[in-house]
Amino acid sequence: MKRILDCNASDFQKMNGQDLKQSIRASEGRTMLSEIMTSVAPLYPSITNAELAASFGADLLLLNLFDVFSPAIEGYECNEDESIVRKVKELTGRPIGLNLEPVDLDAEQIENLDEVSRGRVATEESLREAKKLGFDFICLTGNPKTGVTNDETVVAIRKAREVFGDEGLIIAGKMHGAGVANETGSSIITEAAITSFIEAGADVILMPAPGTVPGITLNTIEEYVRTVHSKGALTMLTIGTSQEGADEATIRQIALNSKMAGADIYHIGDTGFYGIAVPENIKTYSIVIRGRRHTYVRMATSVLR
Repeated sequence: MKRILDCNASDFQKMNGQDLKQSIRASEGRTMLSEIMTSVAPLYPSITNAELAASFGADLLLLNLFDVFSPAIEGYECNEDESIVRKVKELTGRPIGLNLEPVDLDAEQIENLDEVSRGRVATEESLREAKKLGFDFICLTGNPKTGVTNDETVVAIRKAREVFGDEGLIIAGKMHGAGVANETGSSIITEAAITSFIEAGADVILMPAPGTVPGITLNTIEEYVRTVHSKGALTMLTIGTSQEGADEATIRQIALNSKMAGADIYHIGDTGFYGIAVPENIKTYSIVIRGRRHTYVRMATSVLR
């Protein structure tokens, strides 16, 4: 299996989720993922945020606020016979993933919830629709004030594994509290939660990068990463707290700390500008984790290769 560093669009087209997982593992902590909002106007009206993030060095693209029952991406209008997901994969040459939210309506200590549309909640129905739309991987996590809990995430992982089968790639975890009072700060993730996620079928455990959430230190996350790796899964360390809009020095510090912690995938969030990270920060992050060589190649490689 090729390292993701060496993959072109034609390679990604041949991969299932588990192939992609092995390609990420083979790259030894040099995989860059950019999250983008699909329901807001793109940074520049002549191009989608997905294309912009890809052009600044992202290997993987993760769509947020995407409703599987009303599939649309601001900045591109499909013809009636086109799939918007497959079209964006064609335009970017990248694997495309989807955020779905394991909302727990019965959990205690949930604060000021925002309503989440049916097509964004991690139900069996929405997971089946996501598979039909052609997503390459699924990410089970929560936006702010959505009431996503670790317990409900376990339920969603099991549903996702049933729908996507053994070949699917499932990422799961929390970037922040998501409106749940007893799952904030250093309590966002625990060894028990990690174990339950992996046993339920998660391939990649999502956790905050050191320095992005109060109480989440390099030592804390390093220990959790070791636990994940010991159980055969991968890790994605995230910037989900709007620091994707910080200065480049901050991005470099987060990137190096995440590298030292042992991250397999480096995530950058979608509200540096509203809907996408500051594009220069995607490039800066990528250069820190793998240098100019792999960053510039990813930025410059044609989608026709």
